[in-house]
Amino acid sequence: MNSTSGETTCCHIIALPFPGRGHINPMMNLCKLLVSKCSNLINITFIVTEEWFGFIKSTPKPSEITFQTIPNVIPSELIRASIFPEFVKAVYTKMEAPVEQLLDRLQLPKVSAIIADTYLTWSVAVGNRRNIPVVSLWTMSPSVCSLFYHFDLLIQNRHFPVDNLSDRSSVHLNLLFAVERGDEVVDYIPGISPTRLADLPTFFSGVGKQTLGEVLEAFACIRKAQCVMFTSFYELERQVIDSLNTRFAFPVYSVGPLIPHNTLDSTPDANLDYFKWLNSQPAKSVLYISLGSFLSVSREQMDEIVEGIRESGVRYLWVARGETARIQEACGEMGLVVPWCDQLKVLCHSSVGGFWTHCGWNSTLEGVYAGVPMLTFPIFWDQIPDSKLIVDDWKVGMKVRDVAKEKLVGRKEISAIIQRFMSLDGYESKQMRRNASELQETCAQALSEGGSSEANLDAFISKFLKCL
Repeated sequence: MNSTSGETTCCHIIALPFPGRGHINPMMNLCKLLVSKCSNLINITFIVTEEWFGFIKSTPKPSEITFQTIPNVIPSELIRASIFPEFVKAVYTKMEAPVEQLLDRLQLPKVSAIIADTYLTWSVAVGNRRNIPVVSLWTMSPSVCSLFYHFDLLIQNRHFPVDNLSDRSSVHLNLLFAVERGDEVVDYIPGISPTRLADLPTFFSGVGKQTLGEVLEAFACIRKAQCVMFTSFYELERQVIDSLNTRFAFPVYSVGPLIPHNTLDSTPDANLDYFKWLNSQPAKSVLYISLGSFLSVSREQMDEIVEGIRESGVRYLWVARGETARIQEACGEMGLVVPWCDQLKVLCHSSVGGFWTHCGWNSTLEGVYAGVPMLTFPIFWDQIPDSKLIVDDWKVGMKVRDVAKEKLVGRKEISAIIQRFMSLDGYESKQMRRNASELQETCAQALSEGGSSEANLDAFISKFLKCL
């Protein structure tokens, strides 16, 4: 794999994504966007583990983007969810050395910048040692970024029970704190609307508690970067981004949504079974369901979801990894269960009237782009505040699950909210759909010529990379 194309380029960029689908995809979309804006002026070396190279090597990409690999020094993606704290620790402690060795070995032209996922804390030190500017790419919502950046405010306001944050081993969290005080309101994080404790990321217990130290370390390191980029667009969280702009000592560029909207018309899908099925359904009648590719719900909760969907009588298209046959049989003939689909193209299909989502940030942005109302079922970490944004701030969705209640959501409750959500006649549904359409238009304007995302990307290229 050659690292250069042999052409004269203005700058060379190293891309370092966090090893997870929700991080690699927006990093690749950013790289493609940069190349499309600066043809023959930018070359990008995209560094992943050997395992991830196997997953994405066939991904269509311009020749200016070249893959390079490091050994599999971290646990496999196939078991990441089951040992996530150990996985995060390995990313923090075992990837830096092989990346440095790779950079030493490659015969690269002068590197203009390293674009690294914020969670790769060591990337800032790598760049500083080599006198290379580091761009921190934040792949979650700007609101979550502001929350962690101002984490000390939670402590000062006694909304986070800790003994000593400087020693990770002494962080003692209590799940009952989040449950019993979940309705208390946090109204002092700059740029963020008043938020219940229950709608903060899941750092009070479980996996969130075990990885909080690493996250706070990332936000200590972000202060040493030379630039921050958001995968969102400015108008979506204007107040948060304005607030962070005043606090960061470096530029902030919102260039999203970093989703594959540029390829919507590039691949013929008419012959795929699920598109044939979608084409045969009435407009806005199908509930698209995807609960993510990482963590999943309990078997007991899944059974309730399946029965609730069946009892609702609503048409559905469900992406379910691993149990497609069982779910299809249980849910009945009103819909289709598939192991994979092109999600953005599905969301943009005229027959899709709603999106049941786990509220991962990339999925949230795709729902916004498509103008589709969202039925939220967050499971973990930033999915919780993303659900709050969707339902309370933007008012483009309804909530199936409130994490703070920590109870099984029964089939009858699920059936009832699905019917209410998918109704085209109810006042609440009409308002939600109107808001979703308006947000979709705002997103389109941000991406259009002269829009905020394009202007931010041009400013990043000309002022930071100095390639235009």
